[in-house]
Amino acid sequence: MEKVLVLLHLDETGTALPKNAFEAVGAALEVGSPITIGIIGDNVQPAADSLAATGARILAVSGPEFSQPRYSSDAAAAEALCRAAEATIVIAPSTSRFSRVLPGVAYRLNGAAETHITGLNKDFTVTRWFYRQRIEATLSRTTRPWFLLLEPGQCGDMQEPCGDRQEPCGDGLPSPSNASAARASVETIPVTTSPRTTVTGIRSPKQDQQTIRPDAKLLFVAGAGWTKKQPDGQPHVADAEILIKGFLKESGASLGSSKSLVDQSSENQAVLTFLTHLNQVGQTGATPRHPKGLSTCCHGEEPHVVGWRFINERRAINLDANCGWARGKADVVYIADAFEVMKKLNALLEEKQAVAAVR
Repeated sequence: MEKVLVLLHLDETGTALPKNAFEAVGAALEVGSPITIGIIGDNVQPAADSLAATGARILAVSGPEFSQPRYSSDAAAAEALCRAAEATIVIAPSTSRFSRVLPGVAYRLNGAAETHITGLNKDFTVTRWFYRQRIEATLSRTTRPWFLLLEPGQCGDMQEPCGDRQEPCGDGLPSPSNASAARASVETIPVTTSPRTTVTGIRSPKQDQQTIRPDAKLLFVAGAGWTKKQPDGQPHVADAEILIKGFLKESGASLGSSKSLVDQSSENQAVLTFLTHLNQVGQTGATPRHPKGLSTCCHGEEPHVVGWRFINERRAINLDANCGWARGKADVVYIADAFEVMKKLNALLEEKQAVAAVR
């Protein structure tokens, strides 16, 4: 029987687990084999308590030197946990921290690593996408230990509360409110490191400056129509920027773009200054996994719509009643001027925020 280790690390708070960590635990529980959970961080006890109801053996490498992402300390901690658990299968969330470290740990243990895993079966075969997520393959290996980094969004939200019930949620894990009542027994694995780098602080853009938000519930896609001539015969790119930024700020949506819009920067045309190729959605861009999507000023051609395959609810705003979105590619299509719609929508969102502030 395979010995399964679920590797986790604490989030930026230093005491809790990220959402996709619960997804990894849920995926491991569904396999049916007994699991061991390994946690890396400074203060791991609160995180371990949230997993106490799983009944799994919990190992930990803790200390101030493991609070920040650092290759040397993270690799040493992960290696020690794998050896202590004698793991043959290692499951971990596909975070930037683990994606950087675990392939190197697999090499140290003479194992193998797979990234971007989208499915885990009971016979320990895994599925993942290739060729811009247009080909899905099923893989298996005899090499052990085998490290599997699971993509986020493959399981349900493991942190959804279940009210006052004491039974597990539908995803197999208890709600945090109930799990926190139990105290987990944690086995500490000693690891000595002497890191050569010191983390002095973190610099990150403000929320209204960050346009790519993987955890947002809504994807807002801007098409090239925002920069085209309007009914008065002139383009209004500055107005478009104000409307889009205002919507992103009020709604917390993630920003996507069509390829034709981001390519305009190399064609000496008027562009939206806050857009880059990182925002591009489609066959040669990203394939986000937000629950809902709203497309504006975009025709909805097939190379772009390929990137929407994981968007469950699709809506579009377009003046062309015969656009690609109206041909069965969207649930709802609004035949309207995106400038006017977004002005009205932003006003409604601002009004809602004002009412909430008063309350």
